[in-house]
Amino acid sequence: MTILEINNLSKSYQPGNLAVRDVSLSIGQGECLGLVGESGCGKSTLARCVLGVEEMNDGTIAFNGLLLDKMNRQELRNYRRNIQTVFQNPTASLNPKLKIKDSLLDPYLQFHKELQLEHFTYTTKKAFVEQLLETVELPTELGDRYPHELSGGQKQRVTIARAISIEPKLIVLDEPTASLDVLSQGAILDLLVSLQKALGMSYLFISHDLAAVYQLSQRIAVMKDGELLDLFQREDIYGTSRHNYTKELISIF
Repeated sequence: MTILEINNLSKSYQPGNLAVRDVSLSIGQGECLGLVGESGCGKSTLARCVLGVEEMNDGTIAFNGLLLDKMNRQELRNYRRNIQTVFQNPTASLNPKLKIKDSLLDPYLQFHKELQLEHFTYTTKKAFVEQLLETVELPTELGDRYPHELSGGQKQRVTIARAISIEPKLIVLDEPTASLDVLSQGAILDLLVSLQKALGMSYLFISHDLAAVYQLSQRIAVMKDGELLDLFQREDIYGTSRHNYTKELISIF
């Protein structure tokens, strides 16, 4: 079942200069679609359009069959609840003045009246925070700390816990390991794999790192200069039909 469908999406910041050109992609329920390409190729612009942060110039985005630009207020609220994000820099994603437990509770308190959680149980604030921290393999006592007291890898686990706390259908992972050391990168990727299996969520995993995309994704899309050049199943990465640019990426993979 397709949950997100992007058709012929184009986005320009300056007339005649398209950051994203006529891109069509879909993401199935429980699937990870990897989007790979060099910096500035349009990956993050595409993600911002999906998140509704940027308006498209052309094309459509549909979530569960509903067009993003045609949604009413309640449908748009439901859309925003079901699409969460994990960004590259966890430090910038967390309010330095809030304790970790308060950052984790914020999404739930925003949407609690319309939530029907399947995997998490809310009884008390303390128990909910502890459940989230345990799910991302963090000590529960970290809930009483501030972001500056955590390592980069721990902070990224917190942002992942916050993203999954309201059980969205899709998480946009925008270079989630790029700011971490090698050991933390591997641990975060392993965590994301296990969470996807446990919670049944879909991912749009954006990265310049083909090795990371290959580890996490069932399908891989390749972008360059705003265009989608290649789209294939993970197991077909070495196929003869791969685009020359894909082959270049594979050569340094």
